[in-house]
Amino acid sequence: QVQLVESGGGLVQAGGSLRLSCAASGSIIEINPMGWYRQHPGNERELVAVAISGGSASYADSVKGRFTISRDNAKKTVYLEMNSLKPEDTAVYYCYARVRVGPFHGMSDFWGQGTQVTVSS
Repeated sequence: QVQLVESGGGLVQAGGSLRLSCAASGSIIEINPMGWYRQHPGNERELVAVAISGGSASYADSVKGRFTISRDNAKKTVYLEMNSLKPEDTAVYYCYARVRVGPFHGMSDFWGQGTQVTVSS
């Protein structure tokens, strides 16, 4: 129905950068917002950043000034530019989107499969 495919995770040293991408495909009438969550081992999933189609964005306090979220509405893709990475940023990062799949449907939440980000000290 709707798929969110993430890419760009990996291993990086502290202070380094990574860029995550997430492309949405399938039956999509409307998609808003799009964003990123992360989950540390043993913890609940937490919001990292979310982007609204009008251009506004919000961030977790822990990533403000280091991470930047952006989206390409034509490509139904959301990006997360992560700079000055810290070991505590190590987590599985999940793409999120709220989607309307048909003209008579409400909005539903969809998740990507997750991509591992590991920051070594």
